[in-house]
Amino acid sequence: MTSFDPKNLPTNILHGYLLSAVAPRPIAFASTVDEHGKPNLSPFSFFNVFSSNPPILVFSPSRRVRDNSVKHTLVNAEATKEVVINVVNYDIVQQMSLSSTEYPEGVNEFEKSGLTMLKSDLVKPFRVAESPVQFECKVNDIIKLGTEGGAGNLIICEVVKFHISKDVLDKDNSINQKKLDLVARAGGNFYSRANKGFFEVPKPLSALGIGVDNLPEEVRNSMVLTGNDLGMLANVKALPSKKMVNEFIKNLGENHPNIKNVSHREKHKLARNYLSFGDVESAWKILLS
Repeated sequence: MTSFDPKNLPTNILHGYLLSAVAPRPIAFASTVDEHGKPNLSPFSFFNVFSSNPPILVFSPSRRVRDNSVKHTLVNAEATKEVVINVVNYDIVQQMSLSSTEYPEGVNEFEKSGLTMLKSDLVKPFRVAESPVQFECKVNDIIKLGTEGGAGNLIICEVVKFHISKDVLDKDNSINQKKLDLVARAGGNFYSRANKGFFEVPKPLSALGIGVDNLPEEVRNSMVLTGNDLGMLANVKALPSKKMVNEFIKNLGENHPNIKNVSHREKHKLARNYLSFGDVESAWKILLS
């Protein structure tokens, strides 16, 4: 067995060990607003339920390791004392991942990820309409665990109202775990899906993905492509050029000789097939042909 002294490891290496060993972890998809009412949305896997009477959820936005800065979620929670914690199921995992992109302050991650803002009943932050369970919370306390990069900030939230989609409830109003289909976070690019095991979601581009709000209208409003598909397509720095598209189509050869003349629906079906293999670049070239 290999042993380590945490004090002798660089923070980023220690961080990787902790996240890979303590897994899978539930995900708090936290929605906040700043003091001017501008929305922010970001996922956190340092999260769990800690009490039922009173109902308490705790999550922790850590200080960034690379530059010791803090996240907008923490700043907003300190300023407004309110947050909505949405759970993440498989249907929105790609959009959730895209929302973790470090867009500049003031950018609406709901719009970038293509998720729907739903007005809350008792707090100002919006709910994620696509999330099957949404907890409206007031912030009771924030405990700072350190001042250096990697230090956590425990945000202790009391649930004041929560909402559960009828789609995940059984006849007795209990939650059906299989229908809920939650995903959890592990180390690196790994996630875990209930009843399915591990899968990978590439981390968002540090160069900032274009976002769902910048997708062509026929793609954004597709009746074929799912939210997860849109999340993958939106995590690109730029769309391929016409030259790249034409070269790709030319090389398709006999498999798809009439690709330029088929309907949007057929193109979207073919693009979705490429996306199922993680080939986002080819999917885009099909969609733009």
